[in-house]
Amino acid sequence: MPFLFSSCARLFAAAVLTALLAACAHPITMITETAPPRSQARLLPKKVAYVMTDAQRDQQVITAGGSGDRVSYYPYRDLEKSIRDALRAVYRDVVVLRTAGDAKANEAAGVSLVFTPQIKTDSSSSSWITWPPTSFTAEVSCVVSDAAGAEVTRVRAVGNGTAEFGEFNGDYGLAARRAATRLTSQLSSEIRRNEKLR
Repeated sequence: MPFLFSSCARLFAAAVLTALLAACAHPITMITETAPPRSQARLLPKKVAYVMTDAQRDQQVITAGGSGDRVSYYPYRDLEKSIRDALRAVYRDVVVLRTAGDAKANEAAGVSLVFTPQIKTDSSSSSWITWPPTSFTAEVSCVVSDAAGAEVTRVRAVGNGTAEFGEFNGDYGLAARRAATRLTSQLSSEIRRNEKLR
């Protein structure tokens, strides 16, 4: 019984610590309105999908800001538009799925390729005075499978963004959004370059 109580106490303390850290973190967003150009003449005549679950959209991440502070954001929710824009710059039709492995649903929807992204982010700041991050990195790695669920290939893209104090003007996620913009552009280029994805 003492062991069970001790385990419960540790879990409770960890939950309280997580909540306190989240409460002390400044919220920012990575959502960007910039998208790679979409030329109808260059689009591949395929219907593709990306996988994104509600649980992923609700996943909050906390990374470093300046002056010892932290920033919080939702990488999957914020970068979903970037992933969709990167795919729309290459393919004629793009849809979202909750799971990659439903072969019957994929076939019925006419999907030929399924992109399953994994996202990593990091941030930092050179400032000891202000909290917004001056440097931000976003990385997406996609396992690409066919409609039946067999892996076809993998693609990876990284976006780095920086911003100086004088640029913020209340736009505290500026470095993050610049990283998202570069990530989108690189991801579409990597997809177009990969012969297995044509």
